[in-house]
Amino acid sequence: MRKFICLFIAILSFETSFGQVHVSSDSVAASKLNPIVVTGSGHHQRLKKTASPVRVLPALEIREQGTITLQDALMRMLPQVQTTPSSMGNFLRLNGLGNKYALILVNGRRVVGDMAGNVDLEKIDLSRVRRVEVLDGAASSLYGSDAIGGVINIITDQPASDKVSARSFTSVSGKGRFNQSVNINAGAGGFTSSTSFTHSRADSYSNSRYEETKKGDEIELTETIAPLFSGFRACNLGERLSYKPTESLALNAGFDYYQKITSRPRTREDVKGGTDYEMRYRGAKLALGGIYKINRNYSVQMNLDADRYRYGREYQVDGKSYEKGDYTRSKSQSAYSGNIQGIMHFMPGSTSIAGVDFRRDELVSSSGNIDNGANTFAAYVQHEMQIVKGVSFTAGARLTSHEDFGTNFSPKVALMFSPKNFNFRLTYSRGFRTPGLDELHYNYFSVNRGKAQVSIGSTDLDPETSDYFSANAEYHTDFLTVSATGFLNYVDDMIIKKNIKVDDAKRAELMDMFPEMTPEQAAKLEQYALYTNSDKGRVQGFNVSVSALVTEDIDFGVNYAWNYARTKSDDAWKALERSVRNTLTFSSNYHHRWGIYKLNACLSARLQSKTYYPGYENAPGYGVWNLNTSHTVKVSDRLTLEPSLGIDNIFDKVDKRPDSSLRKYALYNPGRMIVAGLRIFFN
Repeated sequence: MRKFICLFIAILSFETSFGQVHVSSDSVAASKLNPIVVTGSGHHQRLKKTASPVRVLPALEIREQGTITLQDALMRMLPQVQTTPSSMGNFLRLNGLGNKYALILVNGRRVVGDMAGNVDLEKIDLSRVRRVEVLDGAASSLYGSDAIGGVINIITDQPASDKVSARSFTSVSGKGRFNQSVNINAGAGGFTSSTSFTHSRADSYSNSRYEETKKGDEIELTETIAPLFSGFRACNLGERLSYKPTESLALNAGFDYYQKITSRPRTREDVKGGTDYEMRYRGAKLALGGIYKINRNYSVQMNLDADRYRYGREYQVDGKSYEKGDYTRSKSQSAYSGNIQGIMHFMPGSTSIAGVDFRRDELVSSSGNIDNGANTFAAYVQHEMQIVKGVSFTAGARLTSHEDFGTNFSPKVALMFSPKNFNFRLTYSRGFRTPGLDELHYNYFSVNRGKAQVSIGSTDLDPETSDYFSANAEYHTDFLTVSATGFLNYVDDMIIKKNIKVDDAKRAELMDMFPEMTPEQAAKLEQYALYTNSDKGRVQGFNVSVSALVTEDIDFGVNYAWNYARTKSDDAWKALERSVRNTLTFSSNYHHRWGIYKLNACLSARLQSKTYYPGYENAPGYGVWNLNTSHTVKVSDRLTLEPSLGIDNIFDKVDKRPDSSLRKYALYNPGRMIVAGLRIFFN
């Protein structure tokens, strides 16, 4: 029944939904080279004026690249970002640090995913995104815990208050990939409504049919159907309401519901690697907020959020202790937060921000019989001002009180010197992260591709702190921006998973802890992972980006990131797991209009060196090139059609190495694929 409803709405939206008119070349230049941003300073200002360097991905640039999902857009356009798909969501790295150090926001509000840090980016509707803002480095003074590595803030479209508009996006490609989204916006009398629906699905696939097994000194190849990428079916329904009764007061409310279920090969007797259950995820979020402008210089805003995420196993075949269709919940997570913030302009050229917030996190898990929660209170201030012409200064601090880990002070200072077409920035910021509830309490057991995996939390963990230093130089004109940033990020008491060898006594203890573990699985278990503090982590790196409008019809962008990410434990330095030393992204666009028809052709690439996996075989580097063409036809003043056709992975780059217990991957691409799409805009 769920499949029928999702398919019916997708077909209906494909046939009846519409969108918006395209912007001019001048708007393109402003959008790409000097957009308005909010993430760096906490208030709206032009990118060239912010004291903290921010990388911006405008919706137009995302659309030109032909990306279907947010993770695709991040990987193609940001070399400092790496994402790895999994059945639990997306493992993301930002500037050498893992996903638990990267804070993901939608319109400034946290996105809750799995407590292990895997946020399922599939639930973010890319067709509603106005821009993506990426703030590198520690940002705890404004955003609190988890912002040691940086912040990714997704800004969505805001509907007009006096008209009806709608849009649809449909995309199909190989491996059963299908995406359909529809957005309907309406406004009248100060009231606006924005409704969105997204349905997406993909098939499981593997680039190799074999698995390596070590037999003595020899390697044996056996056939497996275990997927490299787990297929899924997902639906997302969202509603945004706003009401502006006066020029001074604006109220808003929102609700999101998300459901996803994996789609993997069934268990078979003739070959291993299948599963007899699927992972099912459900999430719901309620958001309330408002802003009151006292006058042109003072405003107050308040936000309240309730976010719940849960997942478990839905069995697809009959078993010894379950029947087909049974569902067992594995974990439930909840986050409740509130924030009150004032934005003040005490004098010309200055902006002050002060606020307080509260957060309650809860974790309930059947694995290990966990039921725990934690409260966090915080107060923060930030002041930004122009000292003299061309010189601005920002200072901020947050005081965080955690019920289990006491009080922490997180300062930030930034200085910007702007002579003519240059910006020079210096930044220091303190990062702070309390251990997650999973790292403290979550005792986890699973079987992945026939191998038992165990992770044990520890209540002896200390909070992580960091010191982030960066220097940025930028040159900009109306048609060219060149930016270079060097940074050092020192993390103390970094929380890592330490592999501990299993002896007979520990094996018996683990079987008592996890009754679902069979004797056969326990006999093959050689080690388990224990959360612990290492001495420190260190990330050194620099990013270089060039964006240019060569002619009215041609523009290009090149971005390069070098990261040297290491952790020290037991007097030995080693590479951080999944870290990448060198990455480059490239894009070149040609766009031209002939009357009612506009052509855009985009060639893009991601070139990446090997990925480090301490304790495993390093994954080789790769280069993936993509071509996308879009064809915009302005049918009328209100109706625009935009079919697109492209080739992903032009040169068919694929990692075909067999699966192995000592092997990890960096490239999950299934190979060359044709991608076709259709956008329909009505304004």
